Amino acid sequence: MTDREACIVFNMISGVGYIKYRALCNHFGSPSEALKQPEGELLQVPGIGPQLADRITHCREEVDLAGELAFAERSGVRILTLFDDAYPDILRHLYDPPMVLYVRGILPECGINRNLAVVGTRRVSRYGAEVTRRLAEDAARAGLVIISGLALGVDTIAHQAAVDNHAPTVAVLGGGLARLHPQENLELARKIVETGGAVISEFPMRFPVSRTSFPRRNRIVARLADAVLVTEAGVDSGALITADLAAEYNLVMAVPGRIDNPQAAGCHKLLKNGATLVENFNDIQDAMHLGLLPLDFEFSEPEAEYRADGISDFPAPARQILETLAIRACSFDELADATGLEADVLSSNLSLLELAMKITRDPDQTYSLRRLS
Repeated sequence: MTDREACIVFNMISGVGYIKYRALCNHFGSPSEALKQPEGELLQVPGIGPQLADRITHCREEVDLAGELAFAERSGVRILTLFDDAYPDILRHLYDPPMVLYVRGILPECGINRNLAVVGTRRVSRYGAEVTRRLAEDAARAGLVIISGLALGVDTIAHQAAVDNHAPTVAVLGGGLARLHPQENLELARKIVETGGAVISEFPMRFPVSRTSFPRRNRIVARLADAVLVTEAGVDSGALITADLAAEYNLVMAVPGRIDNPQAAGCHKLLKNGATLVENFNDIQDAMHLGLLPLDFEFSEPEAEYRADGISDFPAPARQILETLAIRACSFDELADATGLEADVLSSNLSLLELAMKITRDPDQTYSLRRLS
């Protein structure tokens, strides 16, 4: 096993984050050597307890590396590890950089003052939605790349504004790419890739979202961006975590709101603590020292090699779904009855096929084959 493959394996073992991974590599010289060690040797590494040592020694039975690599390839997903030159250098400088990045689409260049994170509350007000949309549209038209987390509310509005203006945007997920959340944004995720952006995650393909996984993605959003704009957020919003992380090395901006709106309290807190006040896009331009940017900026099309085109390349459950939909459009329940697949397996494979642009989900929540021109 190569060090690169070992890095992917460690990323799939529960309880192994970057700090423990680094400790193992330092102790044994490399991740591949660490995976060869018996339990007794692993226990000599600070921070490695009996349960984790047991999981590492039995990972060959528990972790399906070949299956993960094949699944990612079929899904048009690149896997970037700390051993890959294409891994974003800017993330290597994090205290706990992601060991692995799963990328569908095209990552933007970092560190050239063109990446703007737009974040905020899921429970966005009409005012917050309008402000977010207007600022994100102006940013996209001016050539900035919008970075956000694909959550409902502010994130969705920001991504959609970029897509509507045919501009690249990057969605950083809190779960695996085959467990995209929320499901309502599957079509938006597909459009993000189509318009030259990317949907990325540090988690394995089928990793489910959780309360702990969502906050972890915030550090990636903050580090990929050259500046963070919070358009509307409560004092307990995850957007403030992103802003706090970004404040260590980047510009933080916030939009003021109504003083009686709890969802504006987080922005007001940021402003009191020194964030740059934003009332219009000129404020963003001035704060980022952008000068005049072209409003007719052109973006490249996503690379064709990241599309999964061969039906035979999909896993058996996905092929069952495609064969069923070749006969007629079906709802989720109808597909479950026709294929006999368990709900979680069906949902995961529907997500795979939607991201691969093989099927579409219609407004009436029925699935059908995607007709490519």
